[in-house]
Amino acid sequence: MAMIELTPGYSVSPQIALEDVQAAADAGITLVICNRPDAEVPPELSHRAMEEAARAAGMAFVYIPVTNESLTLEQVTQQAELLAKADGPVLAYCRSGTRCSIVWAMGKAGEMPVDEILATTAKAGYQLEGIRPTLETLAAQKG
Repeated sequence: MAMIELTPGYSVSPQIALEDVQAAADAGITLVICNRPDAEVPPELSHRAMEEAARAAGMAFVYIPVTNESLTLEQVTQQAELLAKADGPVLAYCRSGTRCSIVWAMGKAGEMPVDEILATTAKAGYQLEGIRPTLETLAAQKG
């Protein structure tokens, strides 16, 4: 499993396997967020299977399935609120970690400068320059 730290307390990852769940708990993760819709994975990696494994390992689990076409501000807000209230490190996963990074970036718009958001994701290997206009719009709306 490749946990990529975006910020202290928030890491993203490509799809995790059931055997990765305990390793995440051992690494101190307290909350797992699945941003990958079940339609993209085989049944053994469905959010229900992953939730059962996460809870068995002592972690909380939340399913917020997103696609680039269907991402909503409600999903962004929900994930941002979960991060703000988390009582420990959070791991979010999707196919590659990109969607998890986008959701985080959009949630941070207005709290952090857009250049800093994009530098943070770029440092982690996620080039999100293409969503700069969205981040700037969100920042202006929050500001």
